[in-house]
Amino acid sequence: MEAIPNEQNNNGRASDDTSSGGALVLDTNTTSPPISQSPNSSITSPVTSPPYWISTHQRSVSNISVESIAAGAITLLDNTDSPHDNKSKFCWAKSVYIEDHVMVNEHRTGIGAFVVWNITVETLRGSSFRVRKRYSEFVDLRGRLLQTFPSFESAMPQLPPKSLISKFRPKFLENRRQGLQYFLNCILLNPEFSSSPVLKEFLFE
Repeated sequence: MEAIPNEQNNNGRASDDTSSGGALVLDTNTTSPPISQSPNSSITSPVTSPPYWISTHQRSVSNISVESIAAGAITLLDNTDSPHDNKSKFCWAKSVYIEDHVMVNEHRTGIGAFVVWNITVETLRGSSFRVRKRYSEFVDLRGRLLQTFPSFESAMPQLPPKSLISKFRPKFLENRRQGLQYFLNCILLNPEFSSSPVLKEFLFE
């Protein structure tokens, strides 16, 4: 699939707000009691997971620990002042969006029809480009990444499931869109994968 360059900044996306200078203001006049949290209450992640993950990936506070993080999983570390960590230089993407899809060879019978997803990638330099990919190309990407990075399987989310019956229904396509977008963000924003020739071939060839 052909990549379509678009050098204009996307002003519709959220950006960092530095107008407050990072200062933290405490209201000493508040009388509200502190909020207590039950040790067994669930934690809602600020990162939106695809619908088919929600029922199987929720964990309670008592089950979360540093020791339980699987090898290869994405973790957030502050390496701003570390001269020895060079992985951040491999990150070039800011975000990935799959906003819509196109039905190709659409007929009343549905025979021979397939869906192409319109993907927009925003870079850290402020530019963006678009590519169009089929679901089968996502399957090929994940398989090749697993061959290249066998010890990082836990950092690669599962792809949305297939369905011969519902594959063209709006609800199914929306769930698939969210799942594919989540997968691409996990891959492109991980410095282990972002500079891989496998990923670059997927995006630019």
